Amino acid sequence: MSEESKNKYSAENIQALEGMEHVRMRPSMYIGDVGPRGLHHLVDEVVDNSIDEAMAGFCDTISVTVHADGSISIEDNGRGIPVDIHKKEGVSALQVVMTKIGAGGKFNKDSYKVSGGLHGVGVSVVNALSTHLKATVHKNGKIWEQNFEKGEPLSPVKSIGETDKSGTIVTFKPDGDIFKETTVFKYETLASRLRELAFLNKGIRITLTDQRVKEEDGKYKADLFYSEDGLKEFVRYLDETRESIIPEVIAMDGEKNGVPVEIAMIYNNSYNENLHSYVNNINTHEGGTHLSGFRRGLTTTLKKYADKSGMLNKLKFDISGDDFREGLTAIISVKVAEPQFEGQTKTKLGNREVSSAVSQSVSEMLEIYLEEHPSAAEIIIQKVILAAQARHAAKKAREMVQRKTVMGGAGLPGKLSDCSEQNPELCEVFLVEGDSAGGTAKQGRDRNFQAILPLRGKILNVEKALQHRVFENEEIKNIYTALGVTVGTEEDSKALNLEKLRYHKVIIMTDADVDGSHIATLILTFFYRYMRELIENGHVYIATPPLYLIKRGNAKRYAWTEEERKQITAEYKSKVSVQRYKGLGEMNAEQLWDTTMNPEHRILRQVTIESGTEADRIFSMLMGDDVPPRRAFIEKNAVYARIDA
Repeated sequence: MSEESKNKYSAENIQALEGMEHVRMRPSMYIGDVGPRGLHHLVDEVVDNSIDEAMAGFCDTISVTVHADGSISIEDNGRGIPVDIHKKEGVSALQVVMTKIGAGGKFNKDSYKVSGGLHGVGVSVVNALSTHLKATVHKNGKIWEQNFEKGEPLSPVKSIGETDKSGTIVTFKPDGDIFKETTVFKYETLASRLRELAFLNKGIRITLTDQRVKEEDGKYKADLFYSEDGLKEFVRYLDETRESIIPEVIAMDGEKNGVPVEIAMIYNNSYNENLHSYVNNINTHEGGTHLSGFRRGLTTTLKKYADKSGMLNKLKFDISGDDFREGLTAIISVKVAEPQFEGQTKTKLGNREVSSAVSQSVSEMLEIYLEEHPSAAEIIIQKVILAAQARHAAKKAREMVQRKTVMGGAGLPGKLSDCSEQNPELCEVFLVEGDSAGGTAKQGRDRNFQAILPLRGKILNVEKALQHRVFENEEIKNIYTALGVTVGTEEDSKALNLEKLRYHKVIIMTDADVDGSHIATLILTFFYRYMRELIENGHVYIATPPLYLIKRGNAKRYAWTEEERKQITAEYKSKVSVQRYKGLGEMNAEQLWDTTMNPEHRILRQVTIESGTEADRIFSMLMGDDVPPRRAFIEKNAVYARIDA
C-alpha cells in the first residue's frame, strides 16, 4: 500500500452502522459492559417491560425461568406486545419493537404513564446481543410467535394456535461472542433484583425457577417473591439482623404535587446510615433530587421537634444533618412521568420538582408520627444527640488521621513496605494478616510495583463501632495513611479523595481458612462502610491462595479447590503427597509469588457491588450480633463462599 493510500481519508473510510449492527459492535454503549453485570442487565431490560405493564395496571404475575441450556424466559400476563402491522414500518409491531432501537410504548404517554425502561432500547438490544430470541405473544385469542438470530428476524410473525390468556413470553440466549467472560446467569443476582422489584411493587407475584438445579424433593430450585406491605416489608427485610429502637416502621404512600411518593424508614441501634432510593423501580445509586428532598424534610422536621421539646438545650455544639440519619434505614421510591437522569446509567435523578414533593411528604409523615408517638420521638432525638456527641469526638480523631495522611510521600506507616513505581495506576498493595505472612510476602513480591502492608490480627468490626473509635483504631489509621486518601470532611465523613490514592489495586490477602475469611470480611466491611468509592471504582480485590500442593516425584501442582485436588490426584495415577496449606505462612516466598502474587498466574477476584440493598443486608448480618441468620448464610454458602458484595 502506498503512503498516499495510507494517508487518504475520505467517505469510504466512514462506517455507517445502524440498529442491531451498531449494538453488536458497541454493546457497552447500551448495557454498560459485557461482563456479568451487563449479562444480567439483559434480564432487567425484559423484566422492566413486564413491570411497566404491572405499573399500568395490566399485569400481576411475572415468571422468570433459567433453562438447562443456559437460555432464559420472562413471561407476564399483561396485554401482550401488539402484533398488528405498523403503518410506518410495514411489518408487525412486534418485529418493530424487537428490531428497532428507540421503538416501544414508553414514548407514548397514552401507553405508559411511568416507565423504567425510559431510553426505549431495552428488548431490541437484548435481541441484538442474543444468539437466538423467541417472542411469544398471547393476544386477542391467538398465540403469535416470531424467532430471531442476533437481532435479525428469521420469518414474519405467525399465529401458532389459540388461547384464552394474554401476555408476552420472551426467551433468549446470550451470545458468547459478545459476553466472552461468561454467559451463565447467577441465581442470587437474579433473585436479588426480583425480590427488590416485588417489594417496590406490592401485590405483584414474581417467580424465579432454575431448571439447572434440582432440589432434594426432585423439584427445580425456585423462589416466589411477593409483598403485601411493600416498602415497609422491604425495610424490615433489610433490618432483620439489626435491633430496632422504635416499635414500628414509619411509612407513607401517597401523591404530592403530582408525584407518587412512597417512603418507609426505621431507626436501629447501629451507627450507619442506610438510605436506598428508587425512581420508577430503578435503583438510583448516586441519589438525586428525591434523596436530597428526603434528607431536607427529615432534618427540618426532626430539628423543629427537638427544638420545641427542649432536648437540645444542654448540647454545646450544633446538630448536623448526618446526626439525624445515624442508625436510619430508609427506602425512598418515587414514580416520575418524565424523569431526567444524569447520564445513560440512570443513577442520579435531576428533576427539581421531585425534591419539594418528597420533602413535603417526609415532613407531613414525620410530624404526624412524632405527635402520635411521643415516647418513640424521644428515643429518636436521644439517638440524634448521641450521634452529635460521637461526631464531635470523631472530628478530633479524623483530624489526627489527616495529619498522618501521606503528604508528598512522608509519614507512611512503619510496617508498610512500599514499591518503587510512582504511577498509582501501575501500583498494587497487599493487605496481609500477620507479620509472618507479611514477611514472606515482602520476600516474594516484585518490589517495582507491589507494596505490602501487614495488619495485626483482626481489625475493628466497624459495623458495631462508633465513628470516632474507627478513626482511632491503629490498623485502620495505617490503611488510610498507606493508601494516601483523606478521611473526608465533617459534612461527609466517608467521602474519599481518590485523586490521592497511591495504589489502584488494593488486594486483601488472608489465609484460606475460617479465621482468614473472617479477617477478609472485616476488612471488606470497613471498605464498604467507610471507603465504598474504592469498591465502586473497581480498586478492591481478594487474592486467592491455593489450598493444596500435590507432588509426585519432582512434579508439583497446586489446587485451589477440593475438586481440583481430586482431579490432579486422579491424573497422576500413582502415589502422591498432598500438603494442605493452613495459612500463607506455610508457603515460602517463591511459592507465594508463583501462586498468589504473580500477575501472570494468580487468581484475583474483584469486589463489586451488584445490589446496594443486598450488600447492606449481608454485611449487617455477617458483622452483627444475630447468630442464627449468620449461621444459616454460612451453611448455605460454605462450599462456594465468596464475597462479591
